Amino acid sequence: MKSRRAIFLLASGLLVIIMLLWMSGKFTSKVPSNASRPAARSVNEKIVPVRLVKLPLNESAVGTVQAVHETTIASKLLSRVMEMNIKAGQSVKKNDVLMRLDETDLRAKLQQAKSSVVMAEAAHNQAVIDEKRLGTLIKSNAISQQAYDKSVTNLKSSDAELKRAQEAVNEVQSIFDYATVLSPMDGIVIDKKVDVGDTVIPGQLLLKLFDPSRMQMVASVRESLAYKLKVGQDIGVKVDTMNMVCGGTVSEIVPESSSTSRTFQVKVTGPCPPGIYSGMFGRIYIPLADEEVLMVPVQAVRKFGQLEMVDVADGERFVRRAVRTGRGFGEDVEILSGLREGEQVVVPSAPETLP
Repeated sequence: MKSRRAIFLLASGLLVIIMLLWMSGKFTSKVPSNASRPAARSVNEKIVPVRLVKLPLNESAVGTVQAVHETTIASKLLSRVMEMNIKAGQSVKKNDVLMRLDETDLRAKLQQAKSSVVMAEAAHNQAVIDEKRLGTLIKSNAISQQAYDKSVTNLKSSDAELKRAQEAVNEVQSIFDYATVLSPMDGIVIDKKVDVGDTVIPGQLLLKLFDPSRMQMVASVRESLAYKLKVGQDIGVKVDTMNMVCGGTVSEIVPESSSTSRTFQVKVTGPCPPGIYSGMFGRIYIPLADEEVLMVPVQAVRKFGQLEMVDVADGERFVRRAVRTGRGFGEDVEILSGLREGEQVVVPSAPETLP
């Protein structure tokens, strides 16, 4: 009885071991890394060398898109918004009417100032006539010198009063013009801060504009990399949202390092695709030095599960070898290990799986 129980336990243990070995793949065929076949090639195959390519090595620094020309328009009056002709994202031209403020009081003051000018002109004209008339009489001693001097003083006084009245009109006119808010440039409205019916005070922000034709990437670059840049240098700029890389030129390097992050602020300007707005996230690429990369065509690498294999020409045979790939470069792929420069690899014309 005990012997039967022992045999049963032994058989059960062997069965469990066999199942574990089967699940771990011990009874399935493996793909040998040194598998080989004759060098006779199919017409659909070609042999290419493993190339050592020099590529520029870059370091990236994150930044934010900003407009080179951005302006804020503030109110210069205590008034009420009467008309609004814009909305966020709208394109405007220089001198377009953006909004109008209540100008009723200013119009009345302007009329009063103009009336003062009319009165001052009348007084000045009369003073001119009096001075000429008395000037003729003084020559014939028909009036006293004191009377003539008084007419001259009245003429000078009326002339000063006329100029003061004209300056008052100009002053009120300039304030009156503040009631009509014009665009100072061609651009796009970022945002408006007031609406019709709101009362604004002097200095209050009304809206913001920016010029979309000139944008810049403002990045924080650590000290060790900032010294590798110079104004006027061309570098790469990427806007992550659009997944697009465009060229740029270093326009400014702020000569002051942040005491907290130990970085310099670098501004890069250049042609950017349409649809770029202030505040977008991006990065600049700082060139360092060239790096050497082994490359083979992507089609030369065949996948079998998690393995990556290539066929390498070895004399009269093709030897299958395991490799480890890295970055992709269009139709080529980087080889991190498994190949050397100058070795010949087989490239099928169509994707192929390992047997």
